Amino acid sequence: MLTLQKHFIQNQWVDSASSETLNLYHPATGQLHAVLTRGDASDVDKAVQAAATAFNSWKALSGNKRAQYLLTIADQLEERADILAADSVRFSGKLLAEAYLDVEDAVACFRYYAELATQLDAQQGQLRDIQAPGFQAHCYHQPLGVVALITPWNFPLVTAAWKLAPALAAGCTVVWKPSELIPLPEQHIASCVLASGLPAGVLNLVHGDGLHVGAPLCAHPLVNKISFTGSNKVGEEVMRAAAQGTRPVSLELGGKSPIIVMADSDIENACDWVCSGIFSNSGQMCSATSRLLVHSSIAPALYAALKQRAHDFVLGDPAVPTSTLAPLISATQQKQVQAFQNQGLRDGIVDLLASVPITVPEEGFYVRPSIFLNVPSEHDLWQKEIFGPVLCVQEFDEVDQAIDLANQQHFGLAATVISADQENAHNIAQQLVSGVTWINSHQFVPAAGSWGGYKRSGIGRELGPWGLAAYQSISHIYSPV
Repeated sequence: MLTLQKHFIQNQWVDSASSETLNLYHPATGQLHAVLTRGDASDVDKAVQAAATAFNSWKALSGNKRAQYLLTIADQLEERADILAADSVRFSGKLLAEAYLDVEDAVACFRYYAELATQLDAQQGQLRDIQAPGFQAHCYHQPLGVVALITPWNFPLVTAAWKLAPALAAGCTVVWKPSELIPLPEQHIASCVLASGLPAGVLNLVHGDGLHVGAPLCAHPLVNKISFTGSNKVGEEVMRAAAQGTRPVSLELGGKSPIIVMADSDIENACDWVCSGIFSNSGQMCSATSRLLVHSSIAPALYAALKQRAHDFVLGDPAVPTSTLAPLISATQQKQVQAFQNQGLRDGIVDLLASVPITVPEEGFYVRPSIFLNVPSEHDLWQKEIFGPVLCVQEFDEVDQAIDLANQQHFGLAATVISADQENAHNIAQQLVSGVTWINSHQFVPAAGSWGGYKRSGIGRELGPWGLAAYQSISHIYSPV
């Protein structure tokens, strides 16, 4: 059994001030496989003080110099791809192939922000037209200072890169609290940072849960910004903490995303994109397209294709390439998803996959996938984020009906539109309340794009130049000509 006792502060692995531990269970077996010594407020304070001390010198470096550090971190991640992927599987339970994709995305993200960092020096002090005769204005993009980054367990490498890379590129220093459920892959990232030669105190990592680490980190007076990815409930607590110091926040929260299949869609392609949108990462995605809206004329054909596809599902060891559906992260998550499924069945909602012979391992946190047909709009299955392999379906006859059903949600993160008529699909996509929409595609998220949603899906955008701007503040210097 693995014992994890160290935080990463001031470029050193340091013991926790607390002796309290958290038990971690292997998603594929359900067995205790690691013990994490959690941090507390004193560990958080050490990390924040280290970041504050390092800020002025890190800010003073040129964008080109910071870019070199980011490129070296990317190289280190790439060199350690095997161990990063293996330990992501070990702690999160995700499929090995998906874990390798996460490594690739993280590497690409660091390299993208290294490129943006090289452009920062030329941007500093640019003259702006202020339409004020006799005066000139120079514009500067300043880093915000010490930032608190809180990342989830479902995409640990990706979400870490999405926050770390732009924050460091902008010139901020970081205190990072990863999910307590998946500490080891995040420690590997810290090891990559150490190997890159990044100056001490620029990046610090404190392990622990929200109560003992997340809360004091968000409340710390030297933290100038909080970026959080996770549940709506915790996101609201983060907002309240940030409000105490009038500090900016970036929040990437929940989703209940629609996938619209038009009457002219190719059935096999639609089946592929529907399945990848809900069954990738076993549905544990904020962007999971968990609400299927299918034109009534092709609904029977799509149902038949989905049911046939389910015969090929293999729930098994995520480290084995033949497995196609992985376990959920924890027993708690397993019970929550099964509770939704049981509620649907009790209420008489038909599960399309009920008769499909799918073997569910007795050990581990596996959940049998479900596709619930004709789910009422007011039902919890349709309204609430389930975060598991559960697809809910409604049929439509007119496109306006599909758009209305898609938008009748308090989330607005992602959507997919499937149609042989690309122009029509684009017109539909423009009417959806969605931060990210895919047309005739699986869910790919390039580092140069944007990520974030409307309504209760969060505040702000990650990735692209918008992700960098989230860690900067604009200042103008006015002077006579």
